Amino acid sequence: MSRDFSEYKGLAFEELSVGMSAAMARTVTDADILMFAGVSGDTNPVHLDGEFGAASMFGSRIAHGMLSAGYISAVLGTKLPGPGAIYLSQTLKFKAPVKIGDTVRAEATIAALDTEKRRVTVSTVCTVAGKPVIEGEAVLLIPAKK
Repeated sequence: MSRDFSEYKGLAFEELSVGMSAAMARTVTDADILMFAGVSGDTNPVHLDGEFGAASMFGSRIAHGMLSAGYISAVLGTKLPGPGAIYLSQTLKFKAPVKIGDTVRAEATIAALDTEKRRVTVSTVCTVAGKPVIEGEAVLLIPAKK
């Protein structure tokens, strides 16, 4: 029996243009940090231990940088270009910590299109209260229009 995956259709390469953008926002919770530590195995006490975090240069526990970076992946995989896009690379520059209760806004903006290779270069940024916490660039392979 064949399954219909049309509900998961992202944008085809031919539907993309430079300047298109999409974003999502998510408020980081203690549960998010605990679950990310469990899934990733990153149990650095700066993420999990309040006393350790308070004694750190951040003054409190902080979220894993890759948790916020995961929100970029969510934008690319669900909004722009959406389902079917294949992540080839991602650069990340961590600019500031994210703390419990912060709302992270992840945004992706198409910066360049390589028609020959069907690759898209995307500028990526995560902000908290309008200030960048992560900046980077992603390269994606996009399916052709069917």
